[in-house]
Amino acid sequence: MRLNKTIYTTLFFLAAGTFIAKAQDVKPPEKAVTEEVEIIRPYKPVLAEAVKLRRSPDLDNIKTYKAKFNYTLTDRKLELNSDIQKLQAQQLADERATELINNYVKGGIGSLSTLLAEAYVNIGRDEALQAGAFFRHFSQEGKLNKQNDNTQQLSVFGRSIGNKATLSGRLNYERHGLYFYGNDDARPTLNPNPERQVLNFFELEGEAVNKYTGDENALSYAAKVNAYMFSDKFDAKEQALTLTGYLNKRISSFNVGLAAAAEIGNTKGFSTSVSNNLLRLNPYLKLQAKGVKITAGINFVQEFGDFSSTRIFPAITADFTLIPDFLQIFGEVKGDVNRNTLKNFTDENPFLNSNIAIQNSVEKISISAGIKGTGGPGFGYKARFYSKKITDMPLFVNNFTDFNKFDVIYDFGTMKLLGLEGEISVQVSDDLKWTGKLNIEDYKAAAEQESYFKPQLRIGSNLFYTYNKKLNFNASIAIQGDSNAKVYTADPITSAGTYPPIPDFTKESIVNVKGFVDLGIGADYKINNKFSVFAKANNLLNTKYSKFLYYRMNGLNIFGGLTYSF
Repeated sequence: MRLNKTIYTTLFFLAAGTFIAKAQDVKPPEKAVTEEVEIIRPYKPVLAEAVKLRRSPDLDNIKTYKAKFNYTLTDRKLELNSDIQKLQAQQLADERATELINNYVKGGIGSLSTLLAEAYVNIGRDEALQAGAFFRHFSQEGKLNKQNDNTQQLSVFGRSIGNKATLSGRLNYERHGLYFYGNDDARPTLNPNPERQVLNFFELEGEAVNKYTGDENALSYAAKVNAYMFSDKFDAKEQALTLTGYLNKRISSFNVGLAAAAEIGNTKGFSTSVSNNLLRLNPYLKLQAKGVKITAGINFVQEFGDFSSTRIFPAITADFTLIPDFLQIFGEVKGDVNRNTLKNFTDENPFLNSNIAIQNSVEKISISAGIKGTGGPGFGYKARFYSKKITDMPLFVNNFTDFNKFDVIYDFGTMKLLGLEGEISVQVSDDLKWTGKLNIEDYKAAAEQESYFKPQLRIGSNLFYTYNKKLNFNASIAIQGDSNAKVYTADPITSAGTYPPIPDFTKESIVNVKGFVDLGIGADYKINNKFSVFAKANNLLNTKYSKFLYYRMNGLNIFGGLTYSF
């Protein structure tokens, strides 16, 4: 067995040596080749001897190291910076305050001995406190005998705007001097020496109004007191005190409120004395939503004094917006008692007689409806139809003895009135503006034959044109249709025995008062910031017209003057 292993081992090594010898047997090249071979040895880096730490780590220290940081968080809104950033304009220095010129003095003279003096002063630019005064004098002398007229007005006013309310007050004085120059062309010798008349009016008024707030449940209030004294040269005197209050509570889209007023007054002549007082209460409920405004309430009126009665009228208004800013429709149904006063009568006709009869008129029912809105920038319009029934409507009539003085009578019964009113405003640009108004009225008298001195047609129009910064023009036109007047052919007091007299058509006649057209123009030229000049012409057509029978108005008159502002 051992011999066999020795034989096998010897054979294995002999075979391996034969194979290796054969593998190293290289055949010689067939031809000689010359070739240069560069052998590059691989890079073997040599590291320097490391510096060893002679201290072993402390394996027992297991404390965790925490680094300390100091930082501040900035709360900033995330912005998308994909858009182009806006450039920040450099802030300019404070602008110099504009010089405030709100005071002026005006004076002028002209034909017909025209004299004008006017002044206005104000304390300044304080928005919370305002106070000032106004004065005006105007006088003319016509071509007729004693056709002289002069008016003076002085007003002092103030206003204080507080945190919760606004307080305001004013003191007025008005004086009107004139003559009873009425002239009948058919009887020119009846009034050779016209009497002089002087009307004086003092007024004091105060008002308190709370400031507006956007709170849906806000409470609003206002209160006003007005007192005046009126007198003339013939011992006529009138005193009146008016107290007015208003309270309103907002509840979301609704308003609940109460308006109240008390008018207390007395009118005296040299042989008459009348007290006609009123108390009004107007509770209401108002709905104000998007495009809708409706107010429903009643008007309770109590007369006391020389006249006593209790009346309740409806007080309803509605406003609906069909096209915002372009078209609205509105309507109203109401009634009231109108307190007639000597002051109101002389404002309309200053040629009144003495011992004027004073009593109240009742507007039993008044219905009106119309449309209003705008037709684009600079254009506005309003059209309204109305119907009224008025009991004891006051009318002027020439006195039987003194034809150039007017008495006040009342159309006993219920007068019916139908009317149409239209207004339009057109502003082409900042330099050109035109406004116009039209009234057409149809009166159906009750006991009288006509509603005297009540024209059926009235038209008024104004035009303003700015040529440049220094020169501007204005023009106006007034058109009035014919009216009627009553002339007594017999003494109405003797015939009727009462005053105001009951109409007797057999003892009176109707006279036509012709209509008229009055055209006026004016111009203003600004010299500088302080001085300007003005000119005005009235009744350019030189029309000889009358508003009241026997009282012809002035013809063509021209005047001008200078204005100083400071």
